[in-house]
Amino acid sequence: MDEMLEINPRSKKDGLGFAFFWLSGFYLVYCLRPEDWIPGVRYLHIAKITGILAILGLIASLGKTRRGFKDLPREATYLLVIMILLIPSALFSPVWMGGAIAQTIEFGKVYVAWVLTFLLITTIPKLKRIIFIQTACVGIVCAVAMVKGHNIPRLDGVLGGIYGNPNDLAFAIVLCLPFALALLLSARGALRKAVWLGAMLIMVTAMFLTASRAGFITLVISGAVCLWHFGIKGKRPQLIVGAVMIGGIILLLAGGRLKDRFFALNGEVQTRVQQGAYGSYEERRFLMLKSLEGIEHHPILGIGVHNFTVYSTKWKEVHNSYLQIAVEGGIPVLILYFMFFFRGFKNLKRLRRTPDLDPETRLLVGALHSSLIGFLVGAFFAPEAYQYFPYFAVAYTSVLFAIVKEREQVEVSANSSSRTHHRTEIYANNSRSSALTPVR
Repeated sequence: MDEMLEINPRSKKDGLGFAFFWLSGFYLVYCLRPEDWIPGVRYLHIAKITGILAILGLIASLGKTRRGFKDLPREATYLLVIMILLIPSALFSPVWMGGAIAQTIEFGKVYVAWVLTFLLITTIPKLKRIIFIQTACVGIVCAVAMVKGHNIPRLDGVLGGIYGNPNDLAFAIVLCLPFALALLLSARGALRKAVWLGAMLIMVTAMFLTASRAGFITLVISGAVCLWHFGIKGKRPQLIVGAVMIGGIILLLAGGRLKDRFFALNGEVQTRVQQGAYGSYEERRFLMLKSLEGIEHHPILGIGVHNFTVYSTKWKEVHNSYLQIAVEGGIPVLILYFMFFFRGFKNLKRLRRTPDLDPETRLLVGALHSSLIGFLVGAFFAPEAYQYFPYFAVAYTSVLFAIVKEREQVEVSANSSSRTHHRTEIYANNSRSSALTPVR
């Protein structure tokens, strides 16, 4: 069926192969962040190069795919309007116009990647390839962080960029774990399954080593949804038992610092770790109140992307994505932000109601639902409004829904053609029979 849905058999010659290659490169560079941990790579500016080539790929793909700009779903419009509204937010920023403009341009790359993803990923294998890249990259990053930061508390600052903060690293891990489990369940052969199982163990261990309370809460919620999809609905009870046992063992071995940070929430501060955790709790409370003050004074345009660190007087971000996008982009952007992610859940709801979904598609639906639920919860505790992973997840739901609808259209068209051909044959046979009947 996937072969039936290929847009054009000449795609490798007409520019689509080029576009998809650089789309894959963009995902690879963004998710792996080699410039942050491989010496010398930062001087190659590969992030900018792949971003530019992704744009060229988008231009090259115009008019050569089944889907065009007119086929972009409503969530793409919401994301575009968010980007447009962030421009005056930066230009009229009461804090720092230059920084807000630079950060808005940087964040704008996600829209190019989003559109290119929707236009070019037209089959399940291509979608799985992109999800594979994202998930494998996070697994590699976790392994690198654990090796380089084996003696650094919480893996703090071991890597740079989107993985520099332990809470950000934990958030990225939790969003990718459902994909890793789906890839494990769909993998063929014991070796491939073993590799994905090992990757998941590394990712969960790294998550516990970050001692991120928000990451742990997100893991529990996302993991529960994941086990409901794959364990209960998928009739794999052994998966639930194995996940609970392995998770419990890793928690006992690597969760000591996380336990201390949770105990600090009740005000009982006995160790240095608990003292730091309690101070972090008080600081986050102050930052949330400060963000509400910013929303009150700048409700329409906000203060500009990534300007809250200056506005807060603490040089820290508010640990709540909804408050972050509201104080920096304004309330209209927050509303669009909710509408954008609501569309992702709506796509998944439509897919779950689709009859006779193949097992591979059901796995992807379950993984995406678990990841988005994890984001919905984790966003209350982490400043991830500008991280690309949640936006990628919504793009995957849009792509998967489009693929399934196109598949149905192909089947309907094939059935219609078959019926038409059958009626034509009957008419022709009747005509021949009439011609051969003697006249009395």
